[in-house]
Amino acid sequence: MEVDTLHQRSAKTIQVLAQLYPTVPAMLQWANGYQLLIAVILSANTTDRQVNRVTPQLFSAFPTARDMAACNDAHEITPYIRSVGLYRTKAVNILRTARQLVALHNGEPPQEFAQLLALPGVGRKTANVIRGTLYGLPAIIVDTHFSRVVQRLGISDQRSPAAIEREISALIASSEQYPFSQRVNWHGRVCCHAQKPHCVGCALRHLCRYFLSENGRERAS
Repeated sequence: MEVDTLHQRSAKTIQVLAQLYPTVPAMLQWANGYQLLIAVILSANTTDRQVNRVTPQLFSAFPTARDMAACNDAHEITPYIRSVGLYRTKAVNILRTARQLVALHNGEPPQEFAQLLALPGVGRKTANVIRGTLYGLPAIIVDTHFSRVVQRLGISDQRSPAAIEREISALIASSEQYPFSQRVNWHGRVCCHAQKPHCVGCALRHLCRYFLSENGRERAS
């Protein structure tokens, strides 16, 4: 695909998504930066719905990083998150992260990417969520929904999340990156499903390499 065509496709995609989803609903429940960070850490290998089931009681017991950091050990946390995947590892990580937030960052998630990645349980996706959501910074949030949609559209042919992030970051203006990430993610949830994408009703089908390819094969058969 030619670079100019790729830029044109991404620009048109941004425009359609902005019209389609002027606002994107919050997918996790949180009241402050610490709670958002913990919720995103918990969401790895777990649905947002399941995370939202456990966080009300978790945050009622530990509403701030200082409350969480005061736990003697992770066993005080595990009863609240037992239904979440990898809950033992996550309990250890969120306790250690809370202690680092208190010790190094006044109880709040830092803005700097390197400082976020230094927190236990925080990877690039989580760091970008924090940067984009809390601080309005450029952020490409690569999860399974985002990867699937940009690959089907033909905006990225990369496979690893880090490579997709680099490619999209170079392609899309910094001011558009976070809203683009949110809208692509939401589109993957409500329309471009993994097993049965709703191509017929998709507003992006005229831009989508997957749809045009599948449609071409059907005509040829």
